[in-house]
Parts: sequence; structure tokens; C-alpha cells
Amino acid sequence: MNRSIASGIFSVVSSKIVVLVVTAISTPLLYRFLGASAFGEYAFLLSVFAIYMIFVSSGITDGVRKFLAEDRSAPSWDGYVVGFYFRLAVVLAIVGAALLVVATQYGLVATAFGADVAIYFYVLAILVISAQFRDYARKTLMGFGLERYSEPLKILDKVGFVVVAIPLTYVGVGVMGALAGHLVASLLVAGIGLALVHRRVSLSCVLSRPSRTFPRKRMLTFNSLNVVLIFLLMSLYHIDIVMLQRFRESTAVGNYRAALTLAEFLWFVPLAIQTVFVHSTSELWSQNRTQKVSELASRTTRYTFLLTAVMAVGLAALADVAVPIYFGPEAVPAITPLLLLLPGALGFALARPILAVSQGNGTLRYPIAATGGAALINVVLNLALIPPYGMHGAAIATSVGYGTMFVFHCWSARLIGFDPLADARLGRVVVATIFAAVPIATLAVAITNPWFALAVVPPIGFAIFLVFALLVGALDPAEPFEVLSAFPDPIGSAADAVYQRLTALDGDGPRRNWLQSLLFLTGLSLLLSGLALGVLSPDVQQLLP
Repeated sequence: MNRSIASGIFSVVSSKIVVLVVTAISTPLLYRFLGASAFGEYAFLLSVFAIYMIFVSSGITDGVRKFLAEDRSAPSWDGYVVGFYFRLAVVLAIVGAALLVVATQYGLVATAFGADVAIYFYVLAILVISAQFRDYARKTLMGFGLERYSEPLKILDKVGFVVVAIPLTYVGVGVMGALAGHLVASLLVAGIGLALVHRRVSLSCVLSRPSRTFPRKRMLTFNSLNVVLIFLLMSLYHIDIVMLQRFRESTAVGNYRAALTLAEFLWFVPLAIQTVFVHSTSELWSQNRTQKVSELASRTTRYTFLLTAVMAVGLAALADVAVPIYFGPEAVPAITPLLLLLPGALGFALARPILAVSQGNGTLRYPIAATGGAALINVVLNLALIPPYGMHGAAIATSVGYGTMFVFHCWSARLIGFDPLADARLGRVVVATIFAAVPIATLAVAITNPWFALAVVPPIGFAIFLVFALLVGALDPAEPFEVLSAFPDPIGSAADAVYQRLTALDGDGPRRNWLQSLLFLTGLSLLLSGLALGVLSPDVQQLLP
């Protein structure tokens, strides 16, 4: 992997981390300042907007990124591509905004979603235009290989939103204040982004007309299958929110969105992992090294399962404590939906890297079929369960839909030609998770001080899970150091030295019969330790403030 690619990956991962941290800080503040009902309206509006923008911008943003990255010998190629997609962005943004205004003006929005939220669609119409050029500018910079600019702009967008939205919602402006934050931030990023693009290619190219050989038709039709795939994925993300708003009050939507926010934190692990692995698999596909693709994909699946499973167990164990502290007492109804969502969120986390590797192959019909099947199940179950069961029905339907993504994409991967389960060791990871969940949950129940529980359970729970993962063979002793060896020095060099020593000592002998006995005894020991802590904890916690 050359330095420019490594730099791009580092920029992407770093921006994801910063955006995640800012989101983690700002979301509970928005919930508290807006209240559950207004937060539900806000979540509904963003879900509708996300689905709507697929048809306005997806073909443009992915297209400009792809065609700028191509090394064409044609004169003024970059200028023609930038100009072509800029003109297309203008047309689609104006049409998209106009359609929203017309639909709102003639009562279609009020009929479909209620008069209470109709006024906000005028703001969404303006946001269509600003968001279109924000995304166009960022993707154009990425097409030029300028992730060092595009990724800080992503952070600026999130920070700009927080700086505007949080004060406005705090003083009582409500949902309109949150939408104003998105509008101001997107305008700021669009302006700076287009200025950076202009430094690379003059935006006067918008007025230039390319020759007849310029591939206009290919550029217009490119990515049509990918747009379908994005739409299906977005339906999985947002259709439950839209349906819940249709059949239930906004307070239920707000609490359900709070539960989703916590469950979606599990997805950061697969996003970070796939960012690192997918580039390698793309190169391997081009070299026809299918066996190596299967090896990397299955290891990615296993690492994702291990890290996401321990996060899910910890979040489930601490849900009664974490939800009220994070969102406030009003969010207590979100606890049950969160617990129902976690299994599906884990399945979706496993599916994401598999989908990314499949996309690297370029064959999209199988991933589209797999995602479409999961999306159809999700829609049908939401329609069946939301009217009678509200947000609990939405959580069950969404969890099942998310979980089927993993099953269907394993099937899709094998049709494409790789096996994401070759070294996934699913059975061993499941065993490790079950055995570790018992002492982790016991520890969480035993500690009655909520802040002390939040401080103690995650690190101890991770250590317990790591022990079980090593004991059952879900994780080899050398593998954590192999991952750490990719970090900068001094961590990388020290981890690599340990990895080399452990690899040299590793043997391929048969498994010993005492493994199950050792696992049982260790599990029983940890369980008894947890129970003992539960007996002693009141005396221990009297010492705490």
C-alpha cells in the first residue's frame, strides 16, 4: 500500500473517529433540549431527507469521484468532469427542492405525515440545495485524491452543526433550530469545498462544452445499480423511523431513535476495519487471488464479531444505567427497544465488511439481491408489527431485518466467489460470548453505583471476554499483536516483536481433550467470582461517593 493510499485511509478513519465522538456528545444534548417528542420529529425529518437525497445526489457524488480518479489522457479531462457533474448537480438540486416545495404547498406532505411537520419541509427544500453542493465538493476532492481536505470538511460539517444547533435548541427554537444547524454547516462546507476545488480546477469549466467523444451517456447511467443498493441500505436505516412516525406519536419516535443511536455505535468497529481491509481486497480481486480474498474477508468477519459482540454484551449489561445517564430520565422507555435492537445490530455489523468486499469485486447483482431481501423482510415486518406494538414492534422488525443481512450476504459472497466464513470461527465466538456474558452481566447487576458501574464494567468485561476468546480458540494469542503491529512506533515495533515470538512458538498440534473441562471450570470460577462480588458489593460501595 503506497503512502498516498495509506494517508487517505488514515484521513478517513481519523475523521470517522472525530465525527463519532462529536455525535456521541451532541446527540444526548439534542434529546434533552428538544425533548422526546421534538427529537422524534427531528429524527423523522432526517430519515425522510436521507432517503430523498439518494435520488438527488447519489449518482453525482459517486460519479464525479470515480471519473476524476481515472487517469485519462484526454485534454482538460478533469475540467470537463467537474463541469459536467456540477451542471447536473445544479439541475437535480433545483428540481429536488422544487418538488418538496410543491408537495408541501399543495398539502401532500401534510396528508402523508401530518400538518405538524409540514412546515419543516420548506427548510428541507433549502437544505437539498446546500447539501447537494456540500457532498459534491467533498466527493470531488476525494476524486482528486485530496482526502486531507475532504475529511476535515466532514468534521467541519458536524462541528458547525453542533455549534449552531445546540445553542438554538437550548434557548427553545426547537426542531427549526436543529435544521438551521444543518443548513448553516452545509453552506459553510459547500463554500469552502468549492473554493478548494477551484484551486485545483477552475470552476469556469462549468461553462465549457466538452467534445462529442466525451462519455456523457456513460456518466449519466453510471452507478445506477449502486444507487439501487444505496437506496435499499437507506431503507434499512430509515424506514422504521418513517413508519413509526406514521402510526405512533413523536415521543415514541424520539425514544426509538435514542435506542437506535446507542445500537448504531456498534457499527464503528466494522466501519474502521473495512476501511483498512477493503483496499487490500480490491487489489486482490484485480489479481484474481480469490483464496487470499476469502482469508482476509473471513478474518475481518471474525475480528468484527469479536469486537462487536463484547460491545453488545457490555451495552446490554449496562443499558439500565447507561440510557438514563446518557439521554436523561425521559429516555427510560428506550431501554427495551435497545435490547431488542442489539442482536440485529450485531448481524448488520458482520454484514457490512462482507458487502464492502463484494462491492470491490464489481459484481453488484448479488449484493443487491441480498440487501433487497433483507429490506423486504424489514418493510413487511415493520408494517405488521408497528401498528400493534409501536416502537417495540419496530425494534423487533428492524433487528430481524438487520440480522438477515448477514445471512443473505454470506450467500451473496459465495456466489461471487469468496467465503467470508472460512476462518470466521463463528461457533467459538458464540461460545466465548455466552460464557463471558454471564460474569459481565453479574458484575453490572452487582454494582449499584451507576457511575462506578460505567467505569468498572467495560474494562473488566473486555478482559473477561478476551480470556474466553483465547481459551476457546476464537482468537489466537498472536493475533492481537499482529493488529497492533500496524500502529505507528513505538507501539507497532514492540507489538511486531511480540507477534514474531508468539508465531515462532505456535504449534499446529491437535486440540487437547481437557479444553472443554478447562473452559467449564474457568467459566464457573468467573461466575462464582461475580456472585461473590454481588454479595460483597454493598459493603464495598459504601466506600464510594
